[in-house]
Amino acid sequence: MTDPALNPELDPYNEHYHDHYHDYDPQHHQESNPSHHHDDFHQTAYTPPPPPPYEPVTDAEDEGGGPVKPFLEHLEDFRWVLIKCVVVTIVGMVICLAAGTHLMEIIKQPLKKAAERNESLTTNQMLVVMAGTNVLTKMPAPPGMESLLNFGTNRRVALELMPITIGSRTFLAFSPTTNTPAAAKTDERELLNLRPAGGFIVAFQLAIYGGIILASPFLIFFIGQFLLPALKLNEKHYLLRGFIAGVVLFLGGVSFCYFKLMPLALDASAKYSQWLGISADQWTAEDYISFVCKFMLGMGLGFEMPVVILVLVKLGVLNYRMLAGFRRYMIVINLVLGAVLTTPEVLTQVMMAIPLQILYEITVWIAYYWEWRDRKREERAAATPPPHPAR
Repeated sequence: MTDPALNPELDPYNEHYHDHYHDYDPQHHQESNPSHHHDDFHQTAYTPPPPPPYEPVTDAEDEGGGPVKPFLEHLEDFRWVLIKCVVVTIVGMVICLAAGTHLMEIIKQPLKKAAERNESLTTNQMLVVMAGTNVLTKMPAPPGMESLLNFGTNRRVALELMPITIGSRTFLAFSPTTNTPAAAKTDERELLNLRPAGGFIVAFQLAIYGGIILASPFLIFFIGQFLLPALKLNEKHYLLRGFIAGVVLFLGGVSFCYFKLMPLALDASAKYSQWLGISADQWTAEDYISFVCKFMLGMGLGFEMPVVILVLVKLGVLNYRMLAGFRRYMIVINLVLGAVLTTPEVLTQVMMAIPLQILYEITVWIAYYWEWRDRKREERAAATPPPHPAR
């Protein structure tokens, strides 16, 4: 091997160095590889920067999901949710058992309202026939008897059976007394217990319904803890708004049933029984509590219909045209619900079907407004010219 120091042509740092590598036709080199130049051999090659780490592009509204867990961990979380729900429900039932008398007074309020309504519809005075402290019967005063016997202006008049001596004979006669407590008492139906264990059954019914109502905020919280981590941000947003609207509608349905519809239904049921020749002055407490609680629960759930329909609209399952075309069928469905959840009497069925139909109409128009708003947004987006690229 020849030493480059003895031969200058072999030393690349010598000015007499002859590069045999570049002994070629320049025109041929330019045609075959135009991007290379003669001086590139002495320059450092360009090294591009490393590519940025891969980051998946996600929509902010689609984020927010919880960590991925194995199936057994989800099953364990669900087991603890059930345990906590059962515990808070039992605690609510114990509280309701301790406050059974107060709950019974609340449940009996529609009976009192029904009696007051029935009495307000009667134009004649009510005669309460008594023997001592016992009430024998109650009846409206026959026409003309009020002016004949001058019972006064009191709405209720108590006729007390008492002995009257005329000469040497004693007779039983009715003497009007207007200051007895029985005269001021409304014509309220009496709740009876006809079984030895009936009292325990009634208390258990009150505990179940009342305990679920007291524990419902905690039940919703525990179930939400289990479900919310699996939802995305936009789903959580819609769920929160739907939950608030659902609570308001449920309470509105229960309140409407308790204060307005229930007294009317109870009075109509009693009137219908009397029309059939059946006494309706006494009802069993078990049947009454079951009827009242199921009636209010059904009315509250019926008021949840707009929330369910609007969620389906947001998911794209339903739209305005479908809801508008389904209107005639919804009228029949609301009447059937009124017949199932209320007494078999036309007035109460119609009174329940009317607010449900009104809520459905509001839902239809909300769906129309949403479609109109989305259409306007698309039109504005189509009419807006694209931005010019920056120079």
